[in-house]
Amino acid sequence: MEEIMRNDHVFHRDLLKQYPIITHGKGPYLYSEDGRRFLDACSGAVAANLGHGIKEIAEAMAEQAGKAAFVHTLRFETPVLYELSEKIAKLAPDPLKKVYFTSGGSEANESAIKLARQYHKDAGKPEKHVVIGRWQSYHGNTFGSLSAGGDIKRRQVYTPNLLDFKHIHSPNCLRCPFQREKKDCDKTQNWSCTASLEQLILEIGPQNVSAFITEPITGSQLGSVVPPESYFQEIRRICDRYDVLLIADEVMTGFGRTGKNFAIEHFSIIPDIITFGKGVSAGYAPLAGMIVHERIMDGLMQNSKGKFVHGYTYSGHPVSVAAGLAVLQIYEREKILENVRDAGKYLFDKLIDLKTRIPFIYDVRGMGLLLGIEFSADKAGTPFEPSLQLSERINEKAMELGAVFYPGNGTINGQMGDHLIVSPPLNCKKDELDELVQILENSMLLAIEEIRRGLDDAAK
Repeated sequence: MEEIMRNDHVFHRDLLKQYPIITHGKGPYLYSEDGRRFLDACSGAVAANLGHGIKEIAEAMAEQAGKAAFVHTLRFETPVLYELSEKIAKLAPDPLKKVYFTSGGSEANESAIKLARQYHKDAGKPEKHVVIGRWQSYHGNTFGSLSAGGDIKRRQVYTPNLLDFKHIHSPNCLRCPFQREKKDCDKTQNWSCTASLEQLILEIGPQNVSAFITEPITGSQLGSVVPPESYFQEIRRICDRYDVLLIADEVMTGFGRTGKNFAIEHFSIIPDIITFGKGVSAGYAPLAGMIVHERIMDGLMQNSKGKFVHGYTYSGHPVSVAAGLAVLQIYEREKILENVRDAGKYLFDKLIDLKTRIPFIYDVRGMGLLLGIEFSADKAGTPFEPSLQLSERINEKAMELGAVFYPGNGTINGQMGDHLIVSPPLNCKKDELDELVQILENSMLLAIEEIRRGLDDAAK
């Protein structure tokens, strides 16, 4: 049957899909115009960290809009810019103390890449320009951030336009790309996933490498995979050895999502730049940015006359910044980190229990309230055929039952494998988590039964 584009004026993410129209939200729930209620079990795109309908944040934005809705930060600044920068700097590990704002995570990572380049160039090392990222990673959709990332499917269409950045494998002990056993790595303290970074730097030539960009916990592309315990200590040593800046992409993990202000704190190392987004404004306004190490700032002062050759029209937008300030005040007042640790453990235990009842759950992993579930067709970890779209089916069933999750595929090699991210708002309550798990279980069972029926019908 011929597909016909919908007769409206919206350029939809999927032109053939009919989306529920959301009229309002309250707490962890979204409500559509046809009367349905959805438990937001993924905080939108791991962004709506406080849920929906908080008047305090809306009022802070309205108040700022009534004062000064926009100033061009090349010419003017506002008080809220200083207030939010100070709060973020106090949350970040020392000595990352300078905050640069953007509108989204792609812009934040693009800014970090450009800052690394200028830092080296102006210090008398103009050859340093190559950025190393990781396969099965995501850093954004601008050409620079997409080049640094390792999202195979998103890259394929635009490959001729991408920058010649390099990549190593992401650490994933469950499905080690180097075919090694974790116990062997633990025993020898010899990690192929870190050794590959040093090997690649030497192949390119350390004089040519500007930065290494990495997610502390690999999010959407792998489904919340936590790296080995000593991974980042060794990564930090390698970057220091070859004068390569370490950029920690905390767009998804920052501001409490994993139970700490920033996920990199779990690994006891200091990056050179932290990029952030999503949780800083809890989705109430487009806001992101980067937090920069003082030695980079010193370099700008000494070698660049204090100027970063970069900028966006909406950098430091007062209304967005006011939203971020209100959000961070709520995080602090409501002791969000404590709730994330408690709720995260409760939810993780619930998902582990679910794994005992659902045979096609292969793994449950993650930290805090950034948890992932990987699926397999058998106990050996054989992936489902990509054409079955298991994770998407599970989410579709969940939406029919009143919840929405964050499905993903290509878990194993960018093409094969299915996973689901479970990431409810950071202020969620146990009864809401119970509801989430029940809907998730029912959705899984319905999806796998639908697949089985389809396979049976095809075999007849």
